[in-house]
Amino acid sequence: MRPLVGLLIVLLCACAKEPSHASLVDDWSYYGRDPGGTRFSPLGDINRNNVARLTSAWVFHTGQTSAGRGRRVGFESTPIVVDGTLYVTTGTNRIIAIDPETGIARWQYDPKIDLDANYGDRLINRGVATWLDTRVQSGAPCHRRLFEATLDARLVAVDAATGSSCADFGTNGEVNLKGVPGYQPGVYHMTSPPAIIDDLVVVGSAINDNERVDEPSGIVRAFDARSGALRWSWDPIRAGVEGAARTSGAANAWSPMAVDPERHLVFVPTGSASPDYYGALRVGDNKWANSVVALRAQSGDVAWAFQLVHHDLWDYDTASSPLLTTITRDGQQIPAVIQTNKTGLLFVLRRDNGEPIFPIEERPVPQSDLPGEHASPTQPVPRTMPALTPQSLSDTDIWGATPADLMACRNTIAGLRNEGIFTPPSIKGTLVIPGNVGGPNWSGYAFDTERQLLIVNTNNLPAIAQLIPRHEFDTMPRRNDGEYGLSVGAPYVLFRRYAQAPSGLPCSKPPWGSLTAVDLTNATIRWNVPLGSMASFARDVQGVPAGSISLGGPIVTAGGLVFVAGTIDPYLRAFDVETGRELWKAQLPASGHATPMTYRSVSGRQFVVIAAGGHAKIDEEPVGDALVAFALPR
Repeated sequence: MRPLVGLLIVLLCACAKEPSHASLVDDWSYYGRDPGGTRFSPLGDINRNNVARLTSAWVFHTGQTSAGRGRRVGFESTPIVVDGTLYVTTGTNRIIAIDPETGIARWQYDPKIDLDANYGDRLINRGVATWLDTRVQSGAPCHRRLFEATLDARLVAVDAATGSSCADFGTNGEVNLKGVPGYQPGVYHMTSPPAIIDDLVVVGSAINDNERVDEPSGIVRAFDARSGALRWSWDPIRAGVEGAARTSGAANAWSPMAVDPERHLVFVPTGSASPDYYGALRVGDNKWANSVVALRAQSGDVAWAFQLVHHDLWDYDTASSPLLTTITRDGQQIPAVIQTNKTGLLFVLRRDNGEPIFPIEERPVPQSDLPGEHASPTQPVPRTMPALTPQSLSDTDIWGATPADLMACRNTIAGLRNEGIFTPPSIKGTLVIPGNVGGPNWSGYAFDTERQLLIVNTNNLPAIAQLIPRHEFDTMPRRNDGEYGLSVGAPYVLFRRYAQAPSGLPCSKPPWGSLTAVDLTNATIRWNVPLGSMASFARDVQGVPAGSISLGGPIVTAGGLVFVAGTIDPYLRAFDVETGRELWKAQLPASGHATPMTYRSVSGRQFVVIAAGGHAKIDEEPVGDALVAFALPR
């Protein structure tokens, strides 16, 4: 019997060295890793003790940095990894399947969008969603499908194994998404991955801001994942309209949604109604714009909704994805929805009914001085949960890198309406803080389920909003230090720019970008550190303070690490989740305006991956096309 015992020992040792695929691999199968978008990975192979040894493992180049009329192609995609393959999208909607161990492409799918079309001058896409068809045998075509919503308003279904279209979905593998009220080519497009729940594919839309009063509708729609048939649609404006007729558009869900499969709920973050900065033609609160809305997956009916901003006049979209988790409060485990927006205010709500877990009050706010404009008399503000960004800018908060910068900033701000975060736009100009790229924006957040810490990267970049009477705009010279929103159909044209000094740096006290840990058990800030650097904005200024605006969010791992890029400077960084201390950083081929992700491959190696392409709209150099994977040395 001894030889048999010896053989068993050998076999057991071999099994220990080569674990099964199921026990070894850890996928990242949703944009936010899980249906609720927590961005928390249970992997701890890379941890605080060894992260300093992290090095580049492979780099994949998409081969595309510009397209069409020479426009930059953004690279904001967060890949997913499932069934041993990594899937990433480009800004022109190509889907690329990559070996997650080597970075070698397996196949590519190109929906062939018109590269010369407008698309709001944004060639970006943030990822795909996946669905397993349990009625299709493993190995058969389209057993697993990938879904992507394209810039030219199509929903495409692709076989995850081969990259071929799933011909039984819609017409030859795609569904036309253009059939919405007010559809306009280039104004109505798609940038975020769909949501998958109960064999449904749920899509929102991206709609250009400030172009018209009657922008296209921000309808959310659900399609059968097998056939592509429309199952339901929900219109955020018409659902909450307060008059007999609809007088606005948009309120669209352009950021990723979250889903709760157990409760069969879809959580939808909505943006502002059109036009963003003038609301006299859309009276009332404009529900359910600027909200987080829980829809019943099978019907599209509203289970509950909570509006974060009433009658938005500042472009304070609910740009961050909802995050679904369970928090500990007064010794109880409470299923929660965490939601913030561009204001930097943080709302924590009960997942089943939308009731606040931490108290919220309706606080009086400044009123508009425009004829006919009726700003909401109050706005919802958390009473105990700290704000993530500054909510006002006083004289002592005005900053300049040099005496000339400081004087210029003081002169600029002195002539503006400046009464805090909810100061309405005006003819003379209003300071909007934290600004239209303020708070977390679409970067969102990650939640450490073990430590009950919410990790958020935020922006503090005050903007100036001025409403110009249309009869004056028609005859006045145009400025080149900002942007105009024509707001066709409104009596005013928007002029908007950032509050910047001649050096290019912001007029607000640094840091202009931070990474923050919020303790959701006690509603306190655990730590707050500057994130990145904006030195490249002012190359002639010495000693530029730390802190950069960032677009691209964080992830958290069980190894006690926060990984985040997103900044103007081209680095991926790792921080200690408990202290905020920077433990590691690696230079990228270009700035990484995307959210990273992590997975363990079949070989047992943990990888951290980030898209590094520079920003699609900011004049950054260099421009890139690199998907970069990091791992510990073998």
